[in-house]
This record gives sequence, C-alpha cells and structure tokens, in this order.
Amino acid sequence: MKTMEDYIIRLREVKERASLGGGQEKVDKLHKLGKSTARERIESLLDPGSFAELDMLVGYRLGSPGDAIITGHGTIEGRIVCIFAQDSTIFGGSIGYLHGRKLYKIHELALEMGVPVIGLNDSSGARVVRFDKPGAANDPFRASDEKNGGALFFINTRCSGAIPQISAVLGNCTGATVYSPALTDFIVMTEKTGNMFITGPRVIKSVTGEDISMDDLGGAKVHNQISGVADARVKDETECRHWIKKLLSYLPSNWRESPPVVETVDDPDRFTDALAEIVPVESNKIFDIRHVIKEIVDQGDFFEIKSEFAGEMVVGFARLEGRTIGIVANQPLVRAGCMSMDSSDKQARFIRFCDAFNIPIIMLVDTPGYLPGKEQEHSGIIRHGAKVLYALSEATVPRVAITLRKCYGGATLGMGILPGFGTDFVFAWPIAEFGPMGAEQAVALIYAKDIKEADNPEELKTKRVKEYRGAYGDILATASQCTAMQDVIEPRDTRRCLVKSLRLLRGKKVLTIPKKHGNIPL
Repeated sequence: MKTMEDYIIRLREVKERASLGGGQEKVDKLHKLGKSTARERIESLLDPGSFAELDMLVGYRLGSPGDAIITGHGTIEGRIVCIFAQDSTIFGGSIGYLHGRKLYKIHELALEMGVPVIGLNDSSGARVVRFDKPGAANDPFRASDEKNGGALFFINTRCSGAIPQISAVLGNCTGATVYSPALTDFIVMTEKTGNMFITGPRVIKSVTGEDISMDDLGGAKVHNQISGVADARVKDETECRHWIKKLLSYLPSNWRESPPVVETVDDPDRFTDALAEIVPVESNKIFDIRHVIKEIVDQGDFFEIKSEFAGEMVVGFARLEGRTIGIVANQPLVRAGCMSMDSSDKQARFIRFCDAFNIPIIMLVDTPGYLPGKEQEHSGIIRHGAKVLYALSEATVPRVAITLRKCYGGATLGMGILPGFGTDFVFAWPIAEFGPMGAEQAVALIYAKDIKEADNPEELKTKRVKEYRGAYGDILATASQCTAMQDVIEPRDTRRCLVKSLRLLRGKKVLTIPKKHGNIPL
C-alpha cells in the first residue's frame, strides 16, 4: 500500500519536471540566446518567494506542462499583481486551447480582484495542430469554451480602464496575438529579441516578394520610433524589469483607488529659480522641456512614456508632494513644439489613461500651433486632433495648465487653455503670448499689401509687429481683460503654484452625463 510520502514524492517529481518546461536542453538553448525562461522572468520580477503559480500541471501528461504558459500571482514591492509568462520552450510558446484558457482566466482573476495584470509575451502565435494527430484539447480553433485565447481581446477590453495592464514583449509576438498587448495600457520591448508583427517575413516574401528581417519589420526600434505601438525600448530583460517596477510605482491598482503616495524630501515650497535661465525669452529659440519638468517635479524624477515617438510632445509620470501626476508638455526642441497627427494620438491616449486612473494632469504649454502642410492634412490631422479635444473634454481629473511662452491658434484648444475645456486652473509666465497666430505671421497675413507698398517696408513691418504684440502678446493686458486665466506667475513660483493648486483640487468631483459611452473620433 502506498503511503502519503509516496504520493508526495511523486508530486514533487512531476512538478520538478514541469518546472523545466520543454526540458533542460531547450532551457540551455534559451540561455545561450541571452533570454530567460518564463519562470525565471516571473521570479526575477516579483518579490522573492511571493509567486503563487496556478494550473501548473495543465498538460503535463501530454508532455507539455503548463501548455506553454505560466500564470499566477505575487507581489511587486509589496503590491499584489497577477502575471503570466509564455514559455517558448514548449510549442514555441504558441497558444493552444489550454494555454488560451489559462491566459483568459488570469485576466479575469485580475479584473475581479482589482489588481494590475502583467504579461511577459514570447509566443509564435496561435498553435497549428498537425492534422494527422488531432486533439481538440490542443487545438485553439476547435474549442467551444468562450473563455479561450481567441477571446482574450474581449477580456483585455473589459479590463481596460478598470485595472492597469502592462505588456513586455521579450521574444516573438506574432499574428493575431499582437492585438492583446496592443489593447493593454503600456508596452515595453527588449532590443534584438522583442518583435511584434501580424504577418511575418516569410509570409511577406511569399506574397509580395519583399525580403525583410524580423527586426526591421517589427523590432523594438520600429515600434518605438515609427509606428508608436510601444511605449519604451530597453536593452535587456534586466532593464525591462526595472522599467515595469518603476511604472507600477506611479499607478493605482484599479480605477477605484488613488495612486500610491510616497515620502519625499523635496520641499513643496521650493522656488524654481533655474527656470528663468532654462527657457529663453525669445519665443523662437529652442530649449529642452525635459529640463523644465525635472526642475519642477519631486527630486527631478520624470518617467517618460513614448520618448522616441512624436518627440514634439512629451508625456510621462512624475510626483508633486509625493503624489503621482501626469505631465503633457510641448517640446520646442522638436519641430519647434508644433502639434501633429502622431503627437495628438500620443497626447490623447495618455490623457485618457490618467483620467481612467485618477492621476491629475499638468499641461506645460509652449507651441506655435499645429504643424501645417499637405502631409498632415491628408493624413487626417483634423481627425487625430479631434481625439485630443475629446480626451480633454471627457477628463474629470484635476488639470492645471501653465503657458511658458506662447500658444497660438488651434493649439489653445489642443492644450486645453481655452475656457470651456475643463481645465481647472490656467496660469502663464510674464513672457507668454496668446493669439490666433504669432505676431510676425499675423502681420505678414494682414498687412502684406500695406508693407509691400510702403516707402520703408521693414520699418512698417516692425511697427505693426510691435503693435500686434501690444494687443495680443502682452499677457498682463490679457489678464486684465478676462477671468479665464487665474494668474500670471514668475517662473520661480511654478512648482509652488502647481502644488497649491493640486492641494485644492484633490477633492474635485464631476458629475458626468449618464450614457453608454461616447464615440471618440478614432
């Protein structure tokens, strides 16, 4: 008769074999490529000893323990998260029925418990089952269960705006499976190993004859700089772990909570005297807005999102008084800070995320307006710019805007400083200018004929520019004529002004109109 010890020994042996995934040989091959196993990825990201695996023994009798995915829960710096990692040592990490069932369940569990879900993606896509070895349990296309891998996009969408969803692409992410990370809030990709594409190089070559590498088609550089699909590019898995942990530190666990508050030694009443030197008075001179942001926020710590995409707009997370804020800022260093089709997408998506998760928004304004030209118009700048107006109008979190130097034309809408777009407080520096366009451009448009016919064209042009600036460029005159701008402040008071404003706005409540949902101009 078998004893309890016999059963325990057998269980340990089975789990030990299961922990090796596809076997030691495949594990060694993975290590030679500079990649970690699925379990190693999870264990190194979570707090030591906190991981609790679910459904570990699924598929073990078929020789595919876990069915190419590891799921469970644990903690990151004490905070509970749900997590999954696809195991490329088994069927290339492909998604079979059981794999998809586990994937769906971990998202469903995270949603029910109100905790973030983190996905470590490394999969060749939907599993193709050999026709001469049928097996419904492994075929994702012959499953009758609605909670399967193909329906993952449904649960991703249900989770959206309710819990943070973070995706790391550490290997292949191909075919329809790329839509799951695309539906999450943030995507980080590793260089050289991370790839995302719907149709791979081999299929492309067979259909179009085009010869292209995986990296050139859908590598980390492509999706961070060109497509804008990803939010960050990291050199390796170690840097990826640090990125995920830092991002998570700014976020609440779900939409009902506020972001965590951390202790800070940075004085909330600190003056920001350096800003007067960082920002040139001349509105056409460039500077790096990141230097302004770091001077304002707690301890100069700014966590930028999509830093390589649409550089004319800078977005990211920081803290004031230890509390998370989202920053949306024009970048004069790129395209003079002009707003564009891509920057509109970047801006609108970030604003909507902050609004979903109770993160106050700070707008730092310095832009000549929207980028002109046929390319922008034909690419749909109207539609993309409308997304920003929608996001601003929809947002109910505290929002404060400060115009540093200029904001012309439609940018007053796109940066939310025009009255009626829900920005709680609007401030400006004493060098700020507002108007339908810059003084030089306005004079050239309005007085072109007069200047051309004048005895001294340059003298008249200079005079008209000065007059225009006096009418539209004098911020003190603007402040004396309207209540839409709360105050004109010295650059050194910027941090103190923001801190005091956000203290008041913490209790902000907005009643929204009951409806199913709006129809954002996608």
